[in-house]
Amino acid sequence: MIIYPAIDLKDGACVRLLRGEMSQATVFNTDPGEQARLFQGQGFEWLHLVDLNGAFEGKPVNGAAVESILRSVTIPVQLGGGIRDLKTIAMWLEKGISRVILGTVALREPELVKAACREFPGRIAVGIDAREGYVAVAGWAETSDIKALDLALKFEDCGVAAIIYTDINRDGAMGGVNVESTSDLAFHLTTPVIASGGVSSIDDLKALKAEEDTGIEGVICGRALYDGRIDPEEALALLSAPAVEDAD
Repeated sequence: MIIYPAIDLKDGACVRLLRGEMSQATVFNTDPGEQARLFQGQGFEWLHLVDLNGAFEGKPVNGAAVESILRSVTIPVQLGGGIRDLKTIAMWLEKGISRVILGTVALREPELVKAACREFPGRIAVGIDAREGYVAVAGWAETSDIKALDLALKFEDCGVAAIIYTDINRDGAMGGVNVESTSDLAFHLTTPVIASGGVSSIDDLKALKAEEDTGIEGVICGRALYDGRIDPEEALALLSAPAVEDAD
């Protein structure tokens, strides 16, 4: 299982939000490139970036910060936030992003996601952010009447590399990850699922690891890494260990 340190970008700085509220931002580093180098130095093998301003405005906003991160590390980077068309997807992939995450357009224009998967195989992920089980879009400012599983099922056969599932009510709140909802989603899909939102301790990672066989491929971790609640070395050792088989 892969652990993805999260770098959420707001106004050029690395922040964490509380339940997706832009007004509830804590700045952890004003140098995104430095933060990315720190995570790579700790042994992480992927980075998860979100252009928070872009998610609200529907277009890339923190491009300079993203490019500074790409110059600073050699590990693969996935990026979401404000990516709403094939031109923007192509632009980021050309700049060195390994995987683009589509969120709002996955709900509003599912055919665009399928076209992107055909054009850029293996490099498109779908971000499904849910509030009380229903998909939220546009930087979580709008909640739809579509359930997370129903949306995920639309992309089962089109080559999506992963579904990134976030429980908004848990995000940044340090209240624990929603293991039950995440494993239930993964169980119903063949597409790998990456858990996100609420990871606050090594026990959360252990709980997710125990459900790895449902199809949970990775976990995104933010605030708990920044404030030291999760030790990188311990987390990496735990999640890279072979899955434990149930005894008959």
